Amino acid sequence: MSEETDGSPFARPNGTGGSFADRPPGAGRIPSTPPPPVSPDDYARFAGPPGADVPFAPVAGDRLPPRHARMRQPVSSPLVESFGGDGSGRPFDAAPGTRLTATLPGPGSPWWKEDAETDPWRDPLSPYWLAGPPVFLDGDAVGISEPAEDGEESKPDTKRRAGGRRRFGLSALAIVLVAALIAGVVGGGVGWWVSERAHRILTDPNVKIAQVDRPASRPVGSVAEIAQRVSPAVVSIDVRTADLAGSGSGVVIDKGGYILTNNHVVNFGAEKPTIRVIFSDKSSAPGRVVGTDPQNDLAVIKVDKTSLTVASLGNSDALAVGDQVVAIGDPLGLRGTVTAGIVSALKRPLRLSGENGNPDAVIDAIQTDAPINPGNSGGALVDGAGAVVGINTAILSLGQSANGGQAGSIGVGFAIPINTARDVATQLIRTGKVTHATMGVSSRSVTDGSRDGAYLVQIVPGGPADQAGLKEGDVVTLFGKTLIDSGDALTVAVAESKPGTAVKISYVRKGVTAQAEVTLGSN
Repeated sequence: MSEETDGSPFARPNGTGGSFADRPPGAGRIPSTPPPPVSPDDYARFAGPPGADVPFAPVAGDRLPPRHARMRQPVSSPLVESFGGDGSGRPFDAAPGTRLTATLPGPGSPWWKEDAETDPWRDPLSPYWLAGPPVFLDGDAVGISEPAEDGEESKPDTKRRAGGRRRFGLSALAIVLVAALIAGVVGGGVGWWVSERAHRILTDPNVKIAQVDRPASRPVGSVAEIAQRVSPAVVSIDVRTADLAGSGSGVVIDKGGYILTNNHVVNFGAEKPTIRVIFSDKSSAPGRVVGTDPQNDLAVIKVDKTSLTVASLGNSDALAVGDQVVAIGDPLGLRGTVTAGIVSALKRPLRLSGENGNPDAVIDAIQTDAPINPGNSGGALVDGAGAVVGINTAILSLGQSANGGQAGSIGVGFAIPINTARDVATQLIRTGKVTHATMGVSSRSVTDGSRDGAYLVQIVPGGPADQAGLKEGDVVTLFGKTLIDSGDALTVAVAESKPGTAVKISYVRKGVTAQAEVTLGSN
């Protein structure tokens, strides 16, 4: 396109007008050339079979039907010589264009099909064929069908060919089965003889193992002797509510079915639990709460069961540090567990945090290194004579267990002295409640660097301390003959006293020591 054009891609050349010139005849088209005629020789060579109705050349526009043929390569002369005919006189390979007539099994054959002649799943154009099937006469194959010549039907060969195979008959099968049975019997017999021979070599039916006639020695006061004597009096306690479940231990203290345990084992606050008591003989009975004492963490339950083994209760005031003790209970659900240790300390004030709405409990505890774990609560702490001297109730630990609960024993366990527990149990069985002495104060621990004491945080107006002239801010250092070095020590000293008892106390007020006499009240 020249620069003078108007810029249109289809603009005419400059100086050109009118329409485009007509196309010359035949321009742009491929001239059609008629096919050359077929020569007589080609027609004779590629013509259809004689008598065919369809001419060799298709009519223009007709589509040839699909035909899938497999071309076979001619067999080489060495193969023909090596794998020649089978004595029938036929060449190894059929002549080109020759089609063998398929021979089908006739009636009487197990392979016979009524529609074999018209089986739609056979490929009539397949260049491969099977060998002639056997001819069945009276159920036996006696020959091989000969392929048919052109225009003839196949004929069975009623004579067995030389080297032909015979069918495996029932007699041969019976022989094989008998031989296999004999081999099995012989092999089994040999195996049995060998195993029995080896068994007799390794075993001795007349052997006698030596046994000691004298029983093991269990002297009185040993851990084994104490455990055998006291364990029947220690029970397991299972407690359940609609939402909670727990377990602990208890000690049978009376043949009437009374069992002493911890308050925190059976007290679930406002919910009334279901209690089941399991004895050392694995029998069980339902239990009912007789009464509880949250202040000392003690409780008594009762079962309707006779012939109970009752524990012997000792004197906890007679204990000394270093005495041998045995803890018996149900730690972690392991009933009848026995552990041993010594008394590590006496009169150890211990504050126990309240549970299920109960107030804190403060006890004058026996400390022991006998391993105690959760579930030992309410169980027995027994001295060397086999008497119960304490009720196991708490442990100290360094942290929490892997599941978030309390960790196991580190050798610092605590028990409520049996003298305190006996007094509480007696009141609960007789009246269902416990009366405690009170001073009418609340206190906490303090020190001035040289002296320790119980700082009176609050005084109940009109109470025993108020009537004795004590005031808030006073520090109590002596309660009777007991040295007071903490608020818990004062609480324990008051709890161990009887209501109505007059007690002399020493206290410090503004740096000056003074004395007073307090008559304890009750609650």
